[in-house]
Amino acid sequence: MLSAPPSDIDLNRLRAAYERAKADLLAERVPGGWWVGELSSSALSTATAVSALAVVRSWAGFQPAVFDSEFLTELITRGVAWLIRHQNGDGGFGDTDLSHSNIATTMLVVAALHLAGVTDEHRDLLARANTYIDKQGRLAGLRKRYGIDKTFVVPIMTNCAIAGLIDWREIDPLPFELACVPQSLYRFVGMPVVSYAIPALVAIGQAVYRHAPPRNPISRFVRWLSINRSLKVLRRMQPDSGGYLEATPLTSFVVMSLAATLTRSVSEGEATGVQSPKSNVQSPIADEVIRHGVKFLANSIRPDGSWPIDTNLATWNTTLAINALAGAGEDVAELLGLKLLDWLLSCQHTKRHSFTGADPGGFGWSDLSGAVPDADDTPGAILAIIAWAQSPGFVLADRDRIVEALVRAGRWLLRLQNRDGGWPTFCRGWGKLPFDRSGTDLTAHVIRAIQAGMTLPVDGDPTPVRHRDETKQWVWYLTTHQHPDGSWSPLWFGNQDRPDEDNPVYGTAKVLMAYRDLGLMDLPEAQRGVAWLVANQNADGGWGSGVWGKLRIEDASTNPQFAIPNPQLTSSIEETALAVESLLAACPNPEPHTSNPTLLAVARGLAWLIDRVEAGQHRQPAPIGFYFAKLWYYEKLYPIIFTVAALGRACQQFTQPAQTAAPSSLPTDRAP
Repeated sequence: MLSAPPSDIDLNRLRAAYERAKADLLAERVPGGWWVGELSSSALSTATAVSALAVVRSWAGFQPAVFDSEFLTELITRGVAWLIRHQNGDGGFGDTDLSHSNIATTMLVVAALHLAGVTDEHRDLLARANTYIDKQGRLAGLRKRYGIDKTFVVPIMTNCAIAGLIDWREIDPLPFELACVPQSLYRFVGMPVVSYAIPALVAIGQAVYRHAPPRNPISRFVRWLSINRSLKVLRRMQPDSGGYLEATPLTSFVVMSLAATLTRSVSEGEATGVQSPKSNVQSPIADEVIRHGVKFLANSIRPDGSWPIDTNLATWNTTLAINALAGAGEDVAELLGLKLLDWLLSCQHTKRHSFTGADPGGFGWSDLSGAVPDADDTPGAILAIIAWAQSPGFVLADRDRIVEALVRAGRWLLRLQNRDGGWPTFCRGWGKLPFDRSGTDLTAHVIRAIQAGMTLPVDGDPTPVRHRDETKQWVWYLTTHQHPDGSWSPLWFGNQDRPDEDNPVYGTAKVLMAYRDLGLMDLPEAQRGVAWLVANQNADGGWGSGVWGKLRIEDASTNPQFAIPNPQLTSSIEETALAVESLLAACPNPEPHTSNPTLLAVARGLAWLIDRVEAGQHRQPAPIGFYFAKLWYYEKLYPIIFTVAALGRACQQFTQPAQTAAPSSLPTDRAP
């Protein structure tokens, strides 16, 4: 039976818009058949890379054979040129060229220009940047932005101290000796940083120790004993690419901190009174970490002189694309080809990960060596593989390796669940700091993957169907973390125009998709979430906040992913598409009343999306993603993928026979 379409939506326009968006998405594949995408260039990443290379250049002056100074200078010059072109009108710098200014990025840019030795040439720019920093409260404002989490505050302050802008004694010391305990015990020793920042803990901790040694002789001695052991941990965590997490900021902080430590040892001598000046200078481990880090930075610079926050999100983008197409009813096995499945299965981690100590079985955000398995990319991969296995073009010969991959990934996820019932990103039970605690968006994604695995036949027989009430245990965490207004906030996505920079549109949409897949849309909490989305639709018919008025005409002409500036639009492609996709599951079926508020909201949202596609504006990204705490990014594939998902499901729901499935469950001795 068909769901009744909104009366003011032309189904021919809807289908045509979907086909155009689908064609655009398929055209974005690389020759191998998968999607790589492109992360936004980042002023923060570019500033940290410039600082790191400038400090290494200074260190290389003492050891000219280590790095070519002219090569480093060329990279630094290109980075500085990009930075000075991207100062905002208020004097500050934002994380992306579509981001509002923030104190962290602005302080890092100022530090980079000092370390690059170009302050005289850019006095006016620095004066405006410092005025912005003063208005934000300088160090007090920086600390206020990040609260109790030292993961980003201490690296920023260290960068400024290396540049001579603040005193080393202003920086909280980091107990880098804690990195020497076994990884399995990290969550019990009270780490002051999140799980993914151990390399920064070691490198920055040693830099602060060298420049501002502890006054307590016992602490000083313990940290001195831990220098080489913690450096070994640092090197062991470094991937083949040289980039920690494939991330420019984290890698840059490590490189500049170690290089600053070595430079101080050579130029000023030992300050701690407990170690020979030469012992750290001649450390082959520190030298190796720096060499590999510089190699990563050199390989990561873009032709325009900028650096992105990470190399790419290839695995994440590919699974999002597969799931969007599958949700639209496409035969993904036939459409995308076996080569893509081979690549996706090859992205599964098959050995214990040196960075987090994660067991085999998970998926990271990329196929590159610096990616780490996590609880968002792994369920995305599970859903994509299951969609592949359930498509008509699926080849039975692929069954065994698919089942094996799903079982390993499912078990990996089940072992990661926290005691609070939710799922964290990387490590179970690590702590309550942002980005290490459980998240509603992660938990909802995991629930969807487990539910999909429950319905997949294993050993030729479908798994038994559990009673509906039993599936509610999976959503207990989501129920208890719903806001009083009916919304949910995600962990890894935000909205730069909200006072607290969270993104309840993204979070609520993602959670409602879990209720949809479980067949629980009639539960009170799901209905409250639907009501919140309907009530928070923008006047233009979309959701969220867009960047249309911030675009420049030259952006449209030089960057195909940018649309023509349109200040009348107040919504984003990504948030509108997500809201529409999730609300489709709440549309009346089969014969709605025309006054139904959910259906009317879907109709307006679809009209907004169709208009964007027809105007060629469906490629316009908005900075909604977080990479580390409050570090913004956008991804050029997000708007296309999310548009395909929303329009495709609408086509399925309004023009194809509706397919409904009873909730199923997984036998206790199996994993998805």
